[in-house]
Amino acid sequence: MKAESNKMKEMPVNKLMIQMGIPMILSMALQAVYNIVDSAFVGNMKSGSEAALNALTLVFPVQMLMVAVGIGTGVGTNALLALTLGQGNSKKAAKVAGNSLFLGAVIYAVCLLFGIFGGKAYIFSQTIDSEVISMGTDYLSICCVISFGIIFFSIFEKLLQATGRSLYSTIGQVVGAVVNIILDPIMIYGIGPVPEMGVQGAAYATVIGQVASAALLFFFHIKFNKEFEHGVKYLKPDTGIIKEIYAIGLPAILAQALMSVMVYVMNLILKFNPSAQTAYGLFYKVQQFVLFLAFGLRDAITPIMAFAYGMGSKKRVQDGMKYGLIYTAVLMVIGTAITEIFPDAFASLFNAGQSREYFIGAMRIISISFLFAGINVAYQGIYQALESGAEPLVISLLRQFVILLPLAGIFSVFVRNGQADVSLIWWAFPITELAACLVGYALLKKVKKNKVENLE
Repeated sequence: MKAESNKMKEMPVNKLMIQMGIPMILSMALQAVYNIVDSAFVGNMKSGSEAALNALTLVFPVQMLMVAVGIGTGVGTNALLALTLGQGNSKKAAKVAGNSLFLGAVIYAVCLLFGIFGGKAYIFSQTIDSEVISMGTDYLSICCVISFGIIFFSIFEKLLQATGRSLYSTIGQVVGAVVNIILDPIMIYGIGPVPEMGVQGAAYATVIGQVASAALLFFFHIKFNKEFEHGVKYLKPDTGIIKEIYAIGLPAILAQALMSVMVYVMNLILKFNPSAQTAYGLFYKVQQFVLFLAFGLRDAITPIMAFAYGMGSKKRVQDGMKYGLIYTAVLMVIGTAITEIFPDAFASLFNAGQSREYFIGAMRIISISFLFAGINVAYQGIYQALESGAEPLVISLLRQFVILLPLAGIFSVFVRNGQADVSLIWWAFPITELAACLVGYALLKKVKKNKVENLE
């Protein structure tokens, strides 16, 4: 326990960020693997693969929304718990952890109700294809009804990260990903005694993997997070602590929820061309794989800087900012290089069929935006660590709503009128990320002046 605390206080920030960041980056990358693996196996089904890929594309925004609420609640818990531990207040830390689990139960209840009553109407809003509606409804219902795995995994992951134990969260993520990958072909295609379940099999493989991850992280949390007490009494909702969690976490929830809304509206914009719609959905999963590397590093930036800010250490806060941005830029350059060089390999992985050319076009153009998008994600982690909740929301609104969707909508008019091809719509993404990055830099300068310059 003392060693973990000393690490957060004394280890050079550049080394600490690498040590904590690598497991978190792997964890987020593996989270993105869930959706990529499902699409890869579903795309190679003997029959109905095109409809199945489209169904998974339409379901994806809801999956993202569930993850957004779980991770956003975890982000608020992470920053508040790290700050509280930095201040040496173990009693409050126990209440923070307990209230996060209470919130997880509330979130699951909402997802369960949506899965039972709202799934079919949601899928129907994006397509009129009866086969896609049937497959999408089946997949969505299973993912929502058994969503407690992904929700509680997201919270336990952040509880472990806040105490510097990111390695254990990665172990849990690896176990879940491996379970998912093993079960996907067995349950989708029907191997041995297991019947062929198609899209339903992909959903069951996903949720079983998520439940395995959550169960393992619960064990790690109880066994290793000894800086504060555990117990049922700490699950009692405390309005003050819930407000503090969401003062930090709500902007993170809204930030990731906007991604879900953005993908849903893009599906509506591309509804005139189902192949382009499917291609965008497939590319978005590859894009998430790259950007989740930035999200993983952000999850190291936030507790490191929050702990330093709680200590009042100006140098460690500044180092967290500097190395966080540098390491993020390096990751995004690598991600861009991979997607620009190997678009054909990704298209073959998904067996993209009629969507292949649209997919490759999207990858070549939208990948240009990765560097700016990654920096925007790092900005959000910095803002959250310094208890600046509004700035992450501003950046997310610009990236996923205010600039992107109107621009894509305008470009789509030219495409539908035959005055341009679909690639024009893809250019909305690099333009948007660059504009948001410039605004983010201006906001960062303001936050530094107000929050960091006054530290000792």
